[in-house]
Parts: sequence; structure tokens; C-alpha cells
Amino acid sequence: MNKTLLMLTTAACITFAGSAWAEDIKVGALMGVTGPLANFIPPILNGAKLAEADVNKGGGLLDGQTMKLVVADSQASAQPSVDAAGKLVNIENVVAIMGALSSGATIAAANAVAIPNGVLQVSPTATAPSMTNLEDNDYVYRIVPSDNYQGKVLARAVLEEGFKKVAITYVNNDYGVGIGNTFKVEYEKLGGVVTKFSKHEDKKNSYRGELATLASSGADALVVIAYAAGSGAKIVKQSLENGFFEKFIGTDGLRDDILIQQIGAEALASSFFTSPSSPSSNEATEAFHARFDETFGGGSDKPFVDQAYDATMLIALAIQQAGSTDRTAVKNALRSVANAPGEIVGPGEWAKARELISAGKDINYEGVSGAHEFDANGDVAGYIGKYIVEGDSYKQTKIFN
Repeated sequence: MNKTLLMLTTAACITFAGSAWAEDIKVGALMGVTGPLANFIPPILNGAKLAEADVNKGGGLLDGQTMKLVVADSQASAQPSVDAAGKLVNIENVVAIMGALSSGATIAAANAVAIPNGVLQVSPTATAPSMTNLEDNDYVYRIVPSDNYQGKVLARAVLEEGFKKVAITYVNNDYGVGIGNTFKVEYEKLGGVVTKFSKHEDKKNSYRGELATLASSGADALVVIAYAAGSGAKIVKQSLENGFFEKFIGTDGLRDDILIQQIGAEALASSFFTSPSSPSSNEATEAFHARFDETFGGGSDKPFVDQAYDATMLIALAIQQAGSTDRTAVKNALRSVANAPGEIVGPGEWAKARELISAGKDINYEGVSGAHEFDANGDVAGYIGKYIVEGDSYKQTKIFN
């Protein structure tokens, strides 16, 4: 009797221990599922899901545990992002957060949730210069260059196109203010003339009064720094309808399919856009895009797909390098898997990464969107692409780095 009970108890303990050990390791995906970035989300989230699939097919995390992405909606806005991040950290108990996307949502979630709770946060898209000097205890990173860089590239691109006088309208948030000011300073430094520099509020029904003032300033073109699904497409449409402007220059927030759908390719033929990009000569990028399109039926050319994959993969590598789900240990491991030196590991090479880490060797992840060498502020250098509208999509014509 006692022997039977002992055997049953032992079996139950083994079963319980095995079940507990097999629990999923959760990583948060703080996405703007609704709100002005909603149109960007499906391919971006697919990029993260492909990283999740690569990890699980390549042996899983730690001792074979399953990586599970937990998606929460930031709505690309500050307070909803704080609420969503709080749920991820305190209820879902995620190890780390990939996201948010917009700068304002990322900064709000970082200050209110990630930093005070000691949770690593890696954004694939947030570009506001104000992120650089966050007092974040080294918990907040991004894998796209700051708008301090994109603003300078945009200034060069505008002058290369022959626009010597431009008017600027920028949305009144962290994203718009950051890149708007950087662009203005650099453009004027290079000899350009800003005829009117004006901020606007998002989600207004009409911008006609503001646009009339901008148009009367004598500018060659209008620089629009905003999200297409917020104020951006509406500003372009009302400009065209009222004869205010015919030529537009936009940043990544405007490089949204919704702009083409609402305005039409023909009306955008003389416009161009800049956006964080990937190196053109990267074989890993070409292979990844082919695999992505085969898996999801297309979409690899959409903005920030590469960066979402890389941000998710870097978090997974940090967990593997840390050897545990301890949040502080994971944060401390991020730079060691992202920065040189180390044996190079590329997209889809999770099994190789596991073997190297298990053998105690240093690794250096070289991603779809390039190398991610984090500086002391958690920032990276990067690539900015120049895009035009061709048919029903955007075509990259040049890369700045």
C-alpha cells in the first residue's frame, strides 16, 4: 500500500514538474492594432510571428519551452499603451516586450510600466529623438535610427529633388515634433528655405485654413510629417481638392497603403517619402522576404516587417543567453547577443544560435534589417530608404546610410 502510494505520488510529481517546465515563455507584442497605425499592423505582426515560429521550430527557448507572443493593443496612444503594457507585465507575466510602435506609445509604456517593473522593451519602429535620453536603467531599446538621423537624410533628399523652398506641417506629438524640428534645422543648414513651419493636431475634420496659410507662403512643396490614417491622408487630400499643393514629401508615417487608396497613385506621382529600411546588399534580407511571402502570401515589402522580426528575435536570443526568464538577466544579455564581437547568426538560424550559446560561445545577431549595434543609449545606426509611389504600392529608389 505504502509502496503504491509512493509510486503514485512520485509519478504525479514528475508529471507536475514536467508540465510546469513545459509552460510557455511569454513575450509581449505591444501593437497599435487599432488607431492611426492599424493599417501597418498585419504585416508587422506577421514579422514577429515568423520569428516566434523560427524559435519554436529550431528547438524552442531554454530547455525546449515554447515561445508565445502575447499581443496587446496600444492604440498608438499614450494611456492605452500604458494600460496594455500593464496587462502584459502584471497579468500575462511576459518576460519582455517587443514594441510599442509609435514613439508616444513607446515612451509612455516605458516610463509607466517597463522601467519601474524592470522589463526589457525593444521597439522596432519608435524614432523620436526624446527616447535617446530616457532615464531607463538600460531597459529600453530600439532597432531603428532616431529621427535625428532621418530628419537629416530627409533634408538631403528634398534638396536633391530640387525643392529649395518648402512648407512644413507636423503632427503635435513626440514623432512629429522630433523629426519636424530636426528636418528644419538640417534643411536650413544646407541652404533650403522653410517658408512656413506649422504644427497641427491630429483627427481634425478640416485642415483647410491651415493649408491656405501654408500655401500662401510660396513653397515649392509641402512636407507632411504625420500618420496617414490620422491627419496625413486628410491633409494631402484637402490640399489637392483646394489647389493648395500638388507635391508632397512624407516620412514613414505617411508611407501607408491607405494614402494610395484614398489619394490615388497618379496624384502622388510627384511626391516621395523616406522611411527606415534595410541594407540593399543583404542576402539574408532577400531570403527572409521570399520565406515571408511564401508563408503569408505577400507583404514583405511593407514598412517595418524586417524590424519586427529582428526585435522579436533579439529578445528571444537574450532569453536564451540569460539562461532563464529572469527579467534583469534578460536585459543584461541583450547587448551580448546583438553587438560584436561574436560568431554571426542570421535570420532563421535559431538552432545554430542555441548550439553556440550552449557551447559558451559569443554570438552576434546580424538581422534582416542589418546589424544592431546598440550604443550606450540603446540606439542604433541604420538605413533610410527613399520611396516613390508605383502602381498600388511604394517602390524604394535609394538607400541612405
